[in-house]
Amino acid sequence: MTRSAGGGAVPKGRSRRNFAGARPVMDDVARLAGVSKQTVSRVLNDNPAVRPETREAVLAAMSTLGYRPSRSARSLASGRTRMLGVISFDAARFGPASILTAINTAAQEAGYLVSSIALDTADRATVVRAVDTLSAEGADGVIAIAPQRWVGRALAEARLDTPLMVLENDLGKDASFVTADNHAGARMATEHLLAHGHATVRHIAGPTGWLSADRRVEAWRATLEAAGAEVHEPLVGDWSADSGYELGRRLAARPEVTAVFASNDQMALGVLRALHEAGRRVPDDVSVVGYDDIPEAAHLLPPLTTVRTDFPEIGTRSLRLLLSQLEGAPGGPGGPGGPEQALDHVVPVELIVRRSTGPAPGR
Repeated sequence: MTRSAGGGAVPKGRSRRNFAGARPVMDDVARLAGVSKQTVSRVLNDNPAVRPETREAVLAAMSTLGYRPSRSARSLASGRTRMLGVISFDAARFGPASILTAINTAAQEAGYLVSSIALDTADRATVVRAVDTLSAEGADGVIAIAPQRWVGRALAEARLDTPLMVLENDLGKDASFVTADNHAGARMATEHLLAHGHATVRHIAGPTGWLSADRRVEAWRATLEAAGAEVHEPLVGDWSADSGYELGRRLAARPEVTAVFASNDQMALGVLRALHEAGRRVPDDVSVVGYDDIPEAAHLLPPLTTVRTDFPEIGTRSLRLLLSQLEGAPGGPGGPGGPEQALDHVVPVELIVRRSTGPAPGR
């Protein structure tokens, strides 16, 4: 056995030219360290059963060869692909897009790749096909950004054989989930307006069947009822500024309306335009509260009071919880506490008060 230029030994049966020119593989490490390929796999997987001197020999061989384990090598060592699947709906919207970015960043830091499937078609068959695709790719786990109730039911029926983390939905015992505290956010928005002396608060809701929209309606209604305020039926939008504008025109035409809570900032933006065109001043005549705290909210005229949702935290926390299940950390199936601890994770929200809200007229 001769020595390589870097001080290591050239594996028997391979020429110096091939050794220097080809990317080293796991077999090369095993030969140089004088161990089996399985032992190299155990070292890659940080198996505690490997003796310290054997581990040092393998690591030294890897260093000498400049060996960098490929994804397939790590998969052999760990029994996992280190690939995670993400299914997202309405991925172009601010919330889902922010969550997906955070998942990708956190996954990369943890040494995982992410395979994402963005779905536009709203039917069960499409959801099942997405699940089947990620399963066929060998995803170690799946995160679903699934804000619509029917999507959650379809995912539960798909019966994934890998851990499933659902965002903005609640499947009970069928999957772990992470969501923002929509109930608290809507309550804070409504209480803020009532505290400014408004007799009641009109609500522009998100689409029926979206868990976040439904929870906000429930909390808005309950807060008004607890205060003894009159409750009008909510006007239902589709999350867009256009829908907020059209519904805002209806509210702007009613002089008794002095406070509006919109279920997202885009619809609130449409409300602001409708009020401006109708000559209703914000906040002198009508106060407006949005939801989400999109980056543009602070730059509207007037700057928008809104409920801040920490979308990056939702994405990061979901990734962390999924990895805890995969790697046996506390709260995951393989660790202390069992899976029940990972079923309910609610991310707090925050009321951001700006200049679109003020005292009711005459106060």
